[in-house]
Amino acid sequence: ERGLDMARKGFATSKTGLIVLAAALAGAVGASKDAGESDAQVGIDVVFKPEQCEQEAQDGDKLSVHYELKLEGSGKVIDASRTRGKPLDFTLGSGMVIKGWELGIKGMCPGEKRNLRIPPELGYGNRNMGPIPGGSTLLFETEMVAINRPSADQDL
Repeated sequence: ERGLDMARKGFATSKTGLIVLAAALAGAVGASKDAGESDAQVGIDVVFKPEQCEQEAQDGDKLSVHYELKLEGSGKVIDASRTRGKPLDFTLGSGMVIKGWELGIKGMCPGEKRNLRIPPELGYGNRNMGPIPGGSTLLFETEMVAINRPSADQDL
């Protein structure tokens, strides 16, 4: 529905900690023109959105997301949370995931499915990251499993 219309940040993985560990590097690798800003955008295709959405993912929320990662042009699955039978858990806006995920996941509802196209600037940049060659555009199929929002009186 939305197509390539939104620029968003960040991301994470779990198979070997590849995406989570790489998030710290992604900030430096994805560096851009001025003060870390870039013209790069995340392509977002909303595949399914529930008719009723009572809660949208926002910074500070603890999220559970299923995903499948492919590299643009190859079609080969590099990593998938369903293979392990456990979604990826992370806190949105905390830098636990690559910038492309931070941007592409924000605003999702439980049950929503999105395809994300993340350019290298918002992924891993020009560095090789395990099975992911430097300069790769990442294609993710994502599904929001759960959103847990900390209460106002709870320490983040």
